[in-house]
Amino acid sequence: MAKTNPGRFFEDYTLGQVIEHAVPRTVGAGERALYHALYPARHALYSSDEFARTSGLPQSPLDDLAAFHVVFGKTVPDVSLNAVANLGYAEGRWLKPVYVGDTLRSSSEVIGVKQNSNGKTGVVYVRTRGMNQRDEVVMEYVRWVMVRKRDVDAPAPETVVPELSKVIDPADLVIPDGLNFTGYDFAQAGEAHRWGDYEVGETIDHVDGVTLEEAEHMMATRLWQNTAKVHFDATFRPDGQRLIYGGHIISLARALSFNGLANAQMIVGLNGGAHANPAFSGLTVKAWSEVLDKAETSAPGVGAIRLRLVATKGGEPFALKGEDGKYQPDVLLDLDYWALMPM
Repeated sequence: MAKTNPGRFFEDYTLGQVIEHAVPRTVGAGERALYHALYPARHALYSSDEFARTSGLPQSPLDDLAAFHVVFGKTVPDVSLNAVANLGYAEGRWLKPVYVGDTLRSSSEVIGVKQNSNGKTGVVYVRTRGMNQRDEVVMEYVRWVMVRKRDVDAPAPETVVPELSKVIDPADLVIPDGLNFTGYDFAQAGEAHRWGDYEVGETIDHVDGVTLEEAEHMMATRLWQNTAKVHFDATFRPDGQRLIYGGHIISLARALSFNGLANAQMIVGLNGGAHANPAFSGLTVKAWSEVLDKAETSAPGVGAIRLRLVATKGGEPFALKGEDGKYQPDVLLDLDYWALMPM
């Protein structure tokens, strides 16, 4: 009897199926140190316990995207081990900060399935929730993944594509208990620009670039216990290259956005996202942002800002799609998110 697990294939998913993912993870201070070693992450709220305390939190939380990667990594053996590509995200919300000592686990529900016309692959939609040791949901998001079929002759399931919100209503964003930016230290944060200084439609070139290294993206993927074959096994793709985990590009672009958005401290909503083109080691990643919307919140001194974050492989800033509506070949990532910023 086989003891090993080849992973799920497209025909193994059924609508309404709930998957409890293995291996809970207790996060420590080393998690933050490694995250900040892998990316030029410098947002003050995630770097300093003292800065966090003056902002009304008990201590500095784990970086929002680091927590996302931990929760995401749990899902990979069950959702995307045999994936061709991770296609997109929607309806993501960070519901509670994650602190050192918290233990995270993940659960996913299959909310949609659609076989592709080639009959060899299909798209699976899942809603994933990350819980802490108190069974509190710390985050949730939807993602859809293209997965190989084990048997190309297996019958296609009935197509169900979920209706997903394109934008999270600002009223549905969850502000961490106690967050208060009325005593915000702009000098310590690194920039003077506050919520009122940004205008809808404004674009920001983040200037800096980082060249992708094979060792760094593989260390990151291992850190998040992401076991997707395309990230490790160079024989798994016809071109013989390891595909860089999309979350690595997200974190890198977010870190680069510090230059111009240092005060966009906390990500609290993920409206949508697409990995437009694959990334491989040796590419130099740059980033730019566009202000899409702004909203007030009920927290003292805290505003919400909706941003489009675009990562490119060194292309011209502010070029996103061509006349045919397709992403420019230099675009790696198109991410739409809500962040919290001092007013």
